Amino acid sequence: MALAVTSSLSSELKAPSIGVFQDRQYQNLTATISLTTRRAGSAVKPLRATAESRRSDSVVPLAATTFAAPKTEEGVKEEVTLVEEEENFEDLAKELANASPLEIMDRALEKFGDDIAIAFSGAEDVALIEYAKLTGRPFRVFSLDTGRLNPETYRFFDEVEKHYGIRIEYMFPDSVEVQGLVRNKGLFSFYEDGHQECCRVRKVRPLRRALKGLRAWITGQRKDQSPGTRSEVPVVQVDPVFEGLDGGVGSLVKWNPVANVEGNNVWNFLRTMNVPINSLHAQGYVSIGCEPCTRAVLPGQHEREGRWWWEDAKAKECGLHKGNLKEESSENQNGGSAQANGEVADIFESENLVTLSRAGIENLMKLEDRRDPWIVVLYAPWCQFCQAMEGSYLELADKLAGSGVKVGKFRADGDQKAFAKSELQLGSFPTILLFPKHSSQPIKYPSENRDADSLLAFVQALR
Repeated sequence: MALAVTSSLSSELKAPSIGVFQDRQYQNLTATISLTTRRAGSAVKPLRATAESRRSDSVVPLAATTFAAPKTEEGVKEEVTLVEEEENFEDLAKELANASPLEIMDRALEKFGDDIAIAFSGAEDVALIEYAKLTGRPFRVFSLDTGRLNPETYRFFDEVEKHYGIRIEYMFPDSVEVQGLVRNKGLFSFYEDGHQECCRVRKVRPLRRALKGLRAWITGQRKDQSPGTRSEVPVVQVDPVFEGLDGGVGSLVKWNPVANVEGNNVWNFLRTMNVPINSLHAQGYVSIGCEPCTRAVLPGQHEREGRWWWEDAKAKECGLHKGNLKEESSENQNGGSAQANGEVADIFESENLVTLSRAGIENLMKLEDRRDPWIVVLYAPWCQFCQAMEGSYLELADKLAGSGVKVGKFRADGDQKAFAKSELQLGSFPTILLFPKHSSQPIKYPSENRDADSLLAFVQALR
């Protein structure tokens, strides 16, 4: 589901309309200009004239803008296409490493216009909204309502909306998924088996839906929030986990304007600007999440010690910023000890999806005349690309439920990786295989497009 995040404009703001081509934008383009001709009467597609035209643009790596030149004497139009060179966000991060949060926010809003939104959590993220207002540019704000926030947080949301004259766009978890989790495990299962599953249902998947409607998002991550996991957060990056509007790896950009700011300086800014503040902060709460998983901290304790206090310190992340966690680095991606020891929460969980063991997938391979065709993903739960396609694969499983096509998953990392490489065509994670009904040989999905519609087309073409 694409996110149509509400534009929030202060009544004093008089920024130019989104989509208007300005001289400053023209000067920033490193352009390749190609002249083409058309016969008189040919339509030239206007810039961002409709929602459909907006969604067909790409933000990474290329952005193209089309203009209609005047008619020539021969009755021909010349069409000038300006193509922006691929943006190197690593270089941009270095350029902005010492920039102020206001400057970083301004660059983000200028660059992405109405295709970017601020992720507001109900804590000190209000600083992001204040910086956005100070730029004088239009901005949008969204938040994840897990259904388990403190009453004080909900009242804080209302105060923020009134103070800035905006409407926050709320994203909610899927009611069927929440119902299944609570019915199967109870209201407080996370105290027994960890918070990752609940966070995945109530936060990560709604966030994934939200970001599919954007090309960039703005977060309040800071390096000092969790030195063990967030110490290397850049001010801007290609999002390593989630997908944006155009889909696929590299389709979403993540901005962290306060990455280099210490927490006490954020609070000095908030007090100076006299902005609304969550009343829980006055009660000793620093890092604020869901009510059952958040508590006040004592003097001298780190702010993250008030989150998921019954778990090991290394687990104090909900999954929204997996790609920035220091522990989830090359060791995990190369099949290291973390996933082998089962420390990473599993993914691709649905009642419409079958978990295959080694024996199960070996039996599936042996069948030369299957009763039903199967589509199976070979995955590793720590793999950021597997995590990014989780939503689309679960959507595929729902669409194929009752169709006669079985949907499965096989965890192919750790001890199973050598087998998967030699017997199942595993090259990299994720690998998707179709086992046709009347064929012994599985067919490997060849595309990098892992949205539900592309996967469904692959199945229907070969079933």
